[in-house]
Amino acid sequence: MPGTEEIESAGVSRRGFVTRMGTAAIGTAAAALVVGCGGGNGSAKAAGNMDQSILNAAATAEALATVMYYNIIHLSGSIYQTGPLSSNAPDKAYLVAGYEQELNHYNFLVAHGGVALATTFYFPTNMFTDPQTTVNTLVTLEDAFIAAYLIGVRDFSSTALKVIAGQIMGVEAEHRTLARVITNDLGLSAVSGLAGSEQVGAPGYTANNLAYERTFSTALPDISHVVGALGPYVTPGTAGFSATAFPFSTANAAAPSAGQTPVTLAGTTP
Repeated sequence: MPGTEEIESAGVSRRGFVTRMGTAAIGTAAAALVVGCGGGNGSAKAAGNMDQSILNAAATAEALATVMYYNIIHLSGSIYQTGPLSSNAPDKAYLVAGYEQELNHYNFLVAHGGVALATTFYFPTNMFTDPQTTVNTLVTLEDAFIAAYLIGVRDFSSTALKVIAGQIMGVEAEHRTLARVITNDLGLSAVSGLAGSEQVGAPGYTANNLAYERTFSTALPDISHVVGALGPYVTPGTAGFSATAFPFSTANAAAPSAGQTPVTLAGTTP
């Protein structure tokens, strides 16, 4: 897994995730998020330049990811602190690295003009403490992030931005693999993301051996659909989600520069 110096959610079912995408169904906060990222009438795509919309969507997604990894690590009773992972040093190291990488991506995007359109997030009920919910949410969100950066590769206007989108997408794909490894190490047989349920352990092991990363082109054809899919995570009161608000500011304050020791991985790979 790359270091931070590189530039690089009982889960949400595919149907539930996709049906929440429309702005009419995801509430005021989520609808505003879609509009701010170029969705709806007057879409930036019609003007031929999606750069700001993609940067904003990616910054928002990275803030959400940072909050997710931070709370997997730090929340009392989380899978990081209890159960099989509590004594699994490699898995814990990968989760810390995931946190650092998502924050690195966020900082890079903001430094290059991206604006996070939400900084308070919500997660499915029992997220962080129920292992299946945690890994399902992790895979579902990483699926969406991968799709977002593939859209960036397609729709960014400059080669430099396309390359960055490809670099970050590669890291998000590694995070998805990490979630599958953790699922197996937790003793769970399957994980459910945007593509549905996938087995992760013997004897029915189904490898994530796709020749190409999935684009989810039917469900998430452009960046506004990706942002719409994040609607439940920014909208209080969504069915199946906890009312607890998780602020980005708390996760950001724990960055290595604020005192956390950066993780170094040695000889462990999923």
